[in-house]
Parts: sequence; structure tokens; C-alpha cells
Amino acid sequence: MSKFKKDGKRKTPGISTASLPDIVFMLLFFFMVATVMREVTLVVKVYAPEASEVQKLEDKSLVSFIYVGKPVQHLKAKYGDDDRIQLNDAFGEVNQVGDFISISIEQIAEYKRKQHIVSMKVDEDARMGIVTDVKQELRKANALKINYSTRKATAVAE
Repeated sequence: MSKFKKDGKRKTPGISTASLPDIVFMLLFFFMVATVMREVTLVVKVYAPEASEVQKLEDKSLVSFIYVGKPVQHLKAKYGDDDRIQLNDAFGEVNQVGDFISISIEQIAEYKRKQHIVSMKVDEDARMGIVTDVKQELRKANALKINYSTRKATAVAE
């Protein structure tokens, strides 16, 4: 007679889920801290013109944004009331647009570089001359895919 008997009726214990909420909250906290909501702080006022046919951009990682408009209220004293160009977080000049595009394209994976798009967010009251100058610089930099950002036209009841 054996002292230790093997029972085939024993079940394996269940997996403990007591630490699951801790793990979920840790992941939630990590992603809240690591996520960047907006990369660019606007230093120009951009009120986009209305358009009836609008499409959303698919992959925003392939898009470089150029903003054109008047400086925001707290920067008017320093930069004046004339239309300015914003490249990333700072004001730029027309001759800096080519360098900005080159740097933006270098940050994209090589196999996606042909899909690069330049999105121009232009204030509806901005002078067309500065927009034309920016477009000429984009042409020199061989950035030929240009998107103009707009807001969707509101339906007017008649």
C-alpha cells in the first residue's frame, strides 16, 4: 500500500486576475503620458475658408503643414500685423520653405517619400502674394503635392 495516492480527479487552479486592474491602469497611464496630442503651437491666426467638397487626409505622418496668416494677438506687437509664414512652431521666411520641406521629407521612411504631401493652412483674409511665393518655393523644392486645408461649408437654409 502506498503512502501517496495520485488522484486523477484534481483540477488545475484558475489563473488569478487580481493584478489585472493594476496592469490596465499602468498601461493607461503610460499611454496618457507618452501620447502627444498636438505637435504645433499656432503663432499665426488661421481661419480656413469654406469649401463644399472636402476630404480627410489618410496618413498625417506623410504631411508637412505650412501655416499662413497674421500673428496671434500677443505676438502682434513684436511681429506686426502683416501676414507671416509658420513652419513648425516658429515663424519662417519664404526662402526657408525649401529647407523645411527637405527636413520633413528626410524624416519619412524612404519607401513612402513619394507620397509626401504639403498641406497649406491659409487664413481666408491672407494676401495671395505670400501664398504664391510659398508655392514657388515648393515648386523649386520639388514638392508638387499640395493640399489646401479648408473647413466644411455649413448648409444655409433658404
